[in-house]
Amino acid sequence: MTPTFPQAVILITGIQAAGKSTIAQLLAERLPRSVHVRGDLFRRMVVNGRADMTPDPSEEAVRQLRLRHRLTAVTCDEYFREGFTVIAQDVILGEHLSEMVELIRQRPLLVVVLAPQPEVIAAREAARGKNAYDRWTIDLLNDGLRNETPRLGLWLDTSDQTPDDTVNEILTHAWDKAKIQ
Repeated sequence: MTPTFPQAVILITGIQAAGKSTIAQLLAERLPRSVHVRGDLFRRMVVNGRADMTPDPSEEAVRQLRLRHRLTAVTCDEYFREGFTVIAQDVILGEHLSEMVELIRQRPLLVVVLAPQPEVIAAREAARGKNAYDRWTIDLLNDGLRNETPRLGLWLDTSDQTPDDTVNEILTHAWDKAKIQ
């Protein structure tokens, strides 16, 4: 018998190359009536005037990041209202994670933080054929994740896990250990 899972909004975060897209898609494929919301799509929709985040972001970059988060939250809420379990994923670090938890109105909200070790991130980044770390460094983002991001939800060191292992851990523990009130 296939286990059933209550409808939820599941927010997956971590630094680039932590596996957010892969895990979110696999998780969505394993849940009935599900949606995968990719927060970065809202950034990529900006054709002219985009201000990307950097180690020392401009006010405009932070403003656009918060816009992206608001659009993600509204999208999550609307799909949830229509009966979908929503798996949203994006890089949401530091104070922005608390803000995002407040922006998403629907509950239950489950927060899952993917936190593989920096050497694993470096290996994944090298293997995936794209460079998300032009001005950023793995160590800088990892430090922001581990030292500036509030300990909300379920934090997973996925260094030694396959994607299926990680999805299984989320399915086993998220509804109990990742729930935000």
